[in-house]
Amino acid sequence: MIRAVIHPADIQHRDGGVLVLEALFDQFPLLRKLFADGGYQGPKFRHAAKRVRRRLKVEIVKRSDLGFKVLPKRCVIERTFAWFGRCGRLAKNFECSSRSALAVVAWASIRLMLRRLSNAS
Repeated sequence: MIRAVIHPADIQHRDGGVLVLEALFDQFPLLRKLFADGGYQGPKFRHAAKRVRRRLKVEIVKRSDLGFKVLPKRCVIERTFAWFGRCGRLAKNFECSSRSALAVVAWASIRLMLRRLSNAS
């Protein structure tokens, strides 16, 4: 995970995605392509993404209507959520502040990378 933004539950994912884009492009200005699921489809998100970064290409990776089909780009985010699901503190939101919730997400990401690095050697 390279960036996360914690926002209130009354903000839709599509609108929260714009918050992530704004934070992400300050840190990684050279990103040119964004893969997103169907929740980010539509002109509202597309226009907001263009406002943040003009040359950004947004590719919507949709689910297959023909039953289960492995979609490589879609599996990345689902796999990441599954890995984070192994962290007990992320199973439910027990945090009282968005700052501590963000710290727990960062901690889970660091824990995951440390396990990968220790297995690689």
